[in-house]
Amino acid sequence: MNIQVLYGTETGNAEMLAEDIVAELEADHAVAAVNLADFDPSEFDTGTLYLMVCSTYGDGELPASAQPFAEKMAAGKPDLTGVHFGIFGMGDREYDETFNGGPATLAALMTAAGATQLGERIAHDASGAEMAEDLAFPWAEDIVAMAGDALGQAA
Repeated sequence: MNIQVLYGTETGNAEMLAEDIVAELEADHAVAAVNLADFDPSEFDTGTLYLMVCSTYGDGELPASAQPFAEKMAAGKPDLTGVHFGIFGMGDREYDETFNGGPATLAALMTAAGATQLGERIAHDASGAEMAEDLAFPWAEDIVAMAGDALGQAA
């Protein structure tokens, strides 16, 4: 299966997790990590699964590398019908009111454009006991399995 792990990051943690997800999946799939800052919404392909990893910055906003993508989505209003994605959020529950606001915004942008979200949006808590990888790897495998059904491809 073709998979792109799109990440939005401020400090590099989402990028590192995206690269770890690539390493976890690359034995069985054609997979690559791409910074959302370098991804244009016109590049979405219905035959590719998109795993999105995004942090939150400031008062619940998208991180710096995801902001250009969000601006292009708002300006271009692409039709993402047939595009499938899963989203993994990174944040800190110490900031309860804004916890995982960036990933929620990203998911809303995608679904508003017609994309289909597979599974639930996972929200890792940096102040919790679990490592992000401990949640992200099983999440990625689950989304890949769901996408195999949705895209008619072998997971």
